[in-house]
Amino acid sequence: MLGIVRTIIHAPYSFVIVRAMSDISSLRHPYHEKEGHFDVNNLHSRNPFKQFEKWFQEARDVEQILEPNAMSVATASKSGVPSVRIVLMKAFSEERGITFYTNYGSRKAKELDENPNCSLMFYWEPLRRSVRIEGRVVKASKSDSEEYFHSRPRDSQISACVSNQSQVIPNRAYLDDKHVKIQKKVGDDKPIQMPDYWGGYDIKASIFEFWQGQTNRLHDRIVFRRPLAEEKINADTTAVGENGWVIERLSS
Repeated sequence: MLGIVRTIIHAPYSFVIVRAMSDISSLRHPYHEKEGHFDVNNLHSRNPFKQFEKWFQEARDVEQILEPNAMSVATASKSGVPSVRIVLMKAFSEERGITFYTNYGSRKAKELDENPNCSLMFYWEPLRRSVRIEGRVVKASKSDSEEYFHSRPRDSQISACVSNQSQVIPNRAYLDDKHVKIQKKVGDDKPIQMPDYWGGYDIKASIFEFWQGQTNRLHDRIVFRRPLAEEKINADTTAVGENGWVIERLSS
């Protein structure tokens, strides 16, 4: 039998946990039942940003969800090689879109420079909900990036100056030594200048998909999208949303 053996040390005791992995296919948990269906008529709003705001606030209200703003960001190089990582959303609005901040020298930033299309995914497991967003990125303005940068904890500002994200380094001590040097240089109150290679991205959404899990695996999927140019809308399957969005239900 395959398994994971893990030793937990908690002074003055230690103990071993063995977790069987002989049948991963049996891992299954219940989601929502039939009375918890999510359909077009259950939408809080026909504006996807307002619907997202509603679900996001409900996720914030769940104590078990420690970082409701955590999202996967999937990018691809100009040759189509994909990559994905988790970052933190730091703002959202209909005007700016979905905003996150990063090092402009990182792999994701380089791929976004080559190919500005990306996809986001929020997953709020206790609610059995996810939101998938597709769109194109633009760099946030320098003033917006600086405003957020200086709102961060001072230690985080220093770390942004330390790390050339995604670059190969010799060891952990390399980062710690740079951090100490910069910390000594700026002291406790000297303003820290935002590095030129650091800033935000605003994702201009073209698709929102709201997903809610069902125990019988006939999951609920409601999509907001921008219609194609000169597209003829089928009123039997497509509803009209606000501000030029259309709404459709997808098969699970």
